[in-house]
Amino acid sequence: MSPKTEQLSVFPAFFRVEGQKTAVFGNGDEAFAKVRLLLNTRARIVAYTDRPQADYHAFLIANRIETVRASFSAGQVEGAALVFAATGDEAEDRRIVDAARAAKIPANAVDQPDYCDFFTPALVNRAPVAVAIGTEGAGPVLAQMIRAQIDQLLSPSLGRLAGLATSYRRAVEQLVPRGVSRRVFWRRFFSGPVADAVANGNLPQAQNAADRLLRSMDKVAGHVWLVGAGPGAEDLLTLRAQRVMMEADVIVYDALVPQTIVDMGRRDAERLSVGKRKGCHSKSQEEINELLVELGRQGKRVVRLKSGDPLVYGRAGEEMAALRAAGVTYEVVPGITSAFAAAADFELPLTLRGVASSLVFTTGHDLTGDVLPDWASLAVSGATIAVYMGRTVAASVAERLMQAGIPAETTVAVIENASRTERRLLHGTLADLPDLQHRNELTGPVMVIIGDAVAGANFELSEPLMRENARLEELARS
Repeated sequence: MSPKTEQLSVFPAFFRVEGQKTAVFGNGDEAFAKVRLLLNTRARIVAYTDRPQADYHAFLIANRIETVRASFSAGQVEGAALVFAATGDEAEDRRIVDAARAAKIPANAVDQPDYCDFFTPALVNRAPVAVAIGTEGAGPVLAQMIRAQIDQLLSPSLGRLAGLATSYRRAVEQLVPRGVSRRVFWRRFFSGPVADAVANGNLPQAQNAADRLLRSMDKVAGHVWLVGAGPGAEDLLTLRAQRVMMEADVIVYDALVPQTIVDMGRRDAERLSVGKRKGCHSKSQEEINELLVELGRQGKRVVRLKSGDPLVYGRAGEEMAALRAAGVTYEVVPGITSAFAAAADFELPLTLRGVASSLVFTTGHDLTGDVLPDWASLAVSGATIAVYMGRTVAASVAERLMQAGIPAETTVAVIENASRTERRLLHGTLADLPDLQHRNELTGPVMVIIGDAVAGANFELSEPLMRENARLEELARS
């Protein structure tokens, strides 16, 4: 989906309405619904209704809503902060909106998007916290379904916790330095012992916990998360990875991590590309190690974002060693490695009972040297081989594996951009693999899976690895 298709036609915002007049016009269910929604606020609600339905009339009386029993006239909108036209009569609602617009007052006509200067959201109320869900008037039922899900997620005590936070705001501004320390304070306030005490209804205990937290915030230590971004699809990012990315002050990311995933981090976090990819090594591994250590010593909360899993060809071992030596704390957040995503795209069993009981991860460069790797004997005995590789080493990989004794007719699956919408699937045999180096159209990361278990994959969505003209040329040479 392109960035333009993700743009909203409205700007989400919250109006200040405390003590201000909000005018609701109508006699029935539509007006009733707007008044109920407005009762979530401290607005001064004025209901204009000449013939209110019985239940609506009773509700207005019970809630002491100011009521004007008269037909619509343009002067009634004067002094209002917001106007709701909810008469059920399209023409009448348009007259009301026209009057409001003439007075430069935002107005909303029920079920008439073109006559709405704003849309009323589905609301989750944990005052002073509010979550508003809008669909630009296209799907009110969808908005209500989302509201129900969010309502279940948010603790009923969230509003009380936010109210307590307000009482501590001035002390925090005076005692806790702006920036990292202050963000860490509030994260701990909203997710630790303070929040637990509020949830249990013990306000004195919550205040004691908040006081202790305030006294402990004179210096905040830095921390580094080594995070696996997965193979590229945003929805394969783990929940833990998403959480720590929202806590980060700095996100340090590789070139293979899609920008859409980098953008899922905290909006005002600093983003540093270290660009480790063939042809664009913007920083050496030693420089990256030094950068992580320096950021940690500055007290920053750092996410080191790596494609796939940080412990699978991610050079995390070197970064962990540097952080340990410098005394900077760190944590590893696993990610889905490309081999698993590639196998899922192909519906390919990496292990198969009676066929393949072991799995080898390797890189194409392991197979380009003079010495055959120790695991080659496993491949001959039927292990599945997942090769993280570039196209340029395909011929040498195939040659070395066949030299090791793997039959030339062994099935091969090739996946470019595993898990992503632009992925491309190819299939063939080990003898076909050298043709991969001529596939100049493959510019994304490539994964090759080789072994007898690969024959059980679903090849309906894949194309032959060797193109027809290349096959004819090979037959002519033979």
